[in-house]
Amino acid sequence: MKTMPKIQKVMSTQPHTIGQDIRLKTAMNMMREHGVRHLPVEQGGKLVGVLTDRDVKLVSAFKGSDSMTVEEAMTPDPYTVGPDVALDHVVSEMAEHKYGCAIVMQDNGKVVGIFTANDGLRVLAETLKTRYHE
Repeated sequence: MKTMPKIQKVMSTQPHTIGQDIRLKTAMNMMREHGVRHLPVEQGGKLVGVLTDRDVKLVSAFKGSDSMTVEEAMTPDPYTVGPDVALDHVVSEMAEHKYGCAIVMQDNGKVVGIFTANDGLRVLAETLKTRYHE
């Protein structure tokens, strides 16, 4: 029987982050440019939230959203895990609470990765191909 992988083995490393005082329009452009749907939000090197494409779509419907900042649209207190947390624990928590991502942080509070629902689907596809290869 194989050992359960740790999240650090399957996460996306070096995720793009953004400051909470940045204009939302800049964040939208950054997400589009890098092809990402989640941006960890930092202030002074400390994680304070996550900006998702869903957050952006929601606030973009409001008049005056062009002048909004990331802080006004982000989701505070995102789901975080350490790099040594088991993959099954992370995906179970994400599914139970309907989290779109888990931000992976070292003990010192530094963001080192992100694991999204798309990453989970990639892992599932690889597992299925390996286990049920025709």
